[in-house]
Amino acid sequence: MADGPLRGVRILDLTHVWAGPLATRVLADLGATVVKVEGPMGRGPREYRGGLPIGGWLEGKPPAEPWNVNAVFVKLQRNKQSLAIDLKTDAGRDAFLELVAVADVVMENFSARAMPALGLDYARLAAANPRIIYVSMPGFGNSGPYRDRVAFGPSVEPMSGLTTVMGYGPGEPRNTAMALMDPITGVSATAAVLDALRRRERTGKGAHVEMSLHEGGVAFSGPWLIEVQLPDYAGDIAPLGNRHPVMAPHGVYRCAGDDAWVAVACRDDADWRALCGVILGLDPDASVAERRQDHDRIDAAIGAWTASQTKSDAAEVLQRARVPAGPVNITPDMTADPQVKARGFFVPLELGPTPIPGNPIKMAGIASDDWTPCPRLGADNRAVLRDWLDYDDDRIDALEGAGVVVDKPPA
Repeated sequence: MADGPLRGVRILDLTHVWAGPLATRVLADLGATVVKVEGPMGRGPREYRGGLPIGGWLEGKPPAEPWNVNAVFVKLQRNKQSLAIDLKTDAGRDAFLELVAVADVVMENFSARAMPALGLDYARLAAANPRIIYVSMPGFGNSGPYRDRVAFGPSVEPMSGLTTVMGYGPGEPRNTAMALMDPITGVSATAAVLDALRRRERTGKGAHVEMSLHEGGVAFSGPWLIEVQLPDYAGDIAPLGNRHPVMAPHGVYRCAGDDAWVAVACRDDADWRALCGVILGLDPDASVAERRQDHDRIDAAIGAWTASQTKSDAAEVLQRARVPAGPVNITPDMTADPQVKARGFFVPLELGPTPIPGNPIKMAGIASDDWTPCPRLGADNRAVLRDWLDYDDDRIDALEGAGVVVDKPPA
């Protein structure tokens, strides 16, 4: 597996969709041995049944083995091993508990009902290994009146409070349309695992780490949650679109070209005076209060200037004047961006044209040179059962014959 500061840490990864797989991918990038424990149908059916999955296929067309090349799935599974085992069977659960006994961490983001229904709740795992660190990430946590509710990022996000400040006016709330709760919770989970590992070094004890998509979002709502509780709150928290509650001007402006835009922010008076040096006809002595009052006219002046510029040229001119600005990139722009390319962020790890995001953590001893691509379903069944549990070939053959472990979805 990848080398790094977490080398030697063993993680059993039962996660799915985005939040959990992102967390385990970061840990795998940092050198942990991550075994993705997935059900026989965890990647979908064996036969292609039409339609295009979110993100498409790695090679851009329906492949012979669609379950192995779903681009969104693949990008989250690098540096892992795959053990495809049916935990709904007695033999599958027994083998899993044996793996737990020699693991450091178990991570899952099922509903609060799923693991107890399998007989694999924290109490059962801790009985198999008192030092185990068990991370669960249901939508609303493992307690409370919403415990059993079905959760998905875009439906949880509005409940977090984030939506109250998104949109273009109080009558048009919006969400991010990208399940922001998932990456928030996923990154928080990586920090929780590291904390639990350090705690275990001191105490020798495992832990049940409980997260929730809902609370991950609430944690990002701090400023306005606090403001509405202050005695002098005037009821003025509302969506501002691309504007800012303090800075002015602040927005996204149309440029020359098809659906091309540039983002501009004036943090202070110095930025404003620099902007006035680029865009003529603005008052460089206007205070921030005056600029907020006159935001519509200022936006029109900025927009008239940007309309004659490409988004890259506009950003370049403004940056040379020391005004914070940047082009609004669509995906092809982002993957071809010279800054991203110079830093080698995207890595050529998988087949096909799909770029795979790298690791944003830059430090000595962490690189992508020894990374491995997403494993095929069940590719490491024998290696994991043999290396972790010392199973012999006859025992593994029996599990395969019974359909407990597989290397392709059932027909």
